[in-house]
Amino acid sequence: MIVAGAVGLGLSAAAAQDTQVPENLEKLSNFQSTGTTEFTVIEQGGDFAEGIKRNLERITLPDGFKIELYAVVPDARHMAVGPQGIVTFVGTRKDKVWAVTDRNKDRVADEVKDFAPSLTFSIPNGPCFSPDGFLYIAEQNRVLLFPAAEFFYESPDVAAFNLVPKGQLIPVEEESFNHTARVCKIGPDGMIYISLGQPFNVPAPEKLDLYGPQGIGGIIRMKTDGTGREVFTSGIRNSVGHAFDPNTGDLWFTDNQVDGMGDDIPPGELNHQTAAGQNFGFPWYGGGEVRTNEYADAEVPADVVMPAVEMTAHAADLGLTFYDGNMFPDRYKGAIFSAQHGSWNRTTPVGARVMVTTIAEDGTATAEPFAEGWIDENGEYLGRPVDVAQLRDGSLLVSDDLVGALYRISYSAE
Repeated sequence: MIVAGAVGLGLSAAAAQDTQVPENLEKLSNFQSTGTTEFTVIEQGGDFAEGIKRNLERITLPDGFKIELYAVVPDARHMAVGPQGIVTFVGTRKDKVWAVTDRNKDRVADEVKDFAPSLTFSIPNGPCFSPDGFLYIAEQNRVLLFPAAEFFYESPDVAAFNLVPKGQLIPVEEESFNHTARVCKIGPDGMIYISLGQPFNVPAPEKLDLYGPQGIGGIIRMKTDGTGREVFTSGIRNSVGHAFDPNTGDLWFTDNQVDGMGDDIPPGELNHQTAAGQNFGFPWYGGGEVRTNEYADAEVPADVVMPAVEMTAHAADLGLTFYDGNMFPDRYKGAIFSAQHGSWNRTTPVGARVMVTTIAEDGTATAEPFAEGWIDENGEYLGRPVDVAQLRDGSLLVSDDLVGALYRISYSAE
């Protein structure tokens, strides 16, 4: 049932009203037409798609797995697979969100078009779904809510509301072009968790008092009506991927380490959070146990949590998902699949691959490459994975913002 009105949706008055709302968002919030009639539709065949398929022949995977082109999606970043299995929404670091549909269920997308084309998005990197089908999109400095997105997306006009109005996710004066790709997830407590990367390589000490209460350089959470905001995680440089363990409810997240300290330090991080309020060490630590030069003599906060896994330095670990499907062999049940975007300033490029992390009964975690080959023998990137998501059939989607594509990884024992 579509509830008519912000009050019926349970939105707070602050979230439902925004004096800076663009006219089209105000109309959509009142279930009124904007007059928009056209979509941007992306061609799915042709020479461009064939070139992507040829590059995928280079990708190595464990026995029984294969990778195929699922969709051409410009600037593809983080993904949210609809709970009904109808459509996958794909964010970007530009101004588009894409709706990807496999209508005949042959496991290749038939249609890619822009979502809510009457709206102007600003770095809508992070879409996420609630179990009951509400779509949230975390932008640079706003969070939008789209109830029944899988139902409305076929039309240019969709029901849309502010969860966090523009300019209220972080202070406007702290907006930056750097580290502003947000991600979100709905936690087992029903709250929405949003990462807020801080904009610096290493921030000046005077910034910490401002950033701490805002959750900048951390992960915040709030109720899905926009109230009850609090800082859940601190001591993060720039996390662009988090997920909840479906068995324990614990939060796991990646974090990108400090640049400019050399090719091989500090390590990237995969972190495991077991309680609210934990601190993961930045900016005192630049990654793992490597101290930053700027805070080398500063006293470290008590009870800093070290990473569960130290990843390859500068590989840029981003999106991740827990595997709970039935397609892959049993050893992958409960494993974390994560994307390494690849280094941008290392002498010899590293990363550009999909990792798999298995968690032992004693809680120790071990990571290893799962899909790789997007860096060729000349050190040239043939793709840069961003995020990993699971389809209902148990296969995985991998997004790539360099190529502008989604790949599908499947398994067959035959």
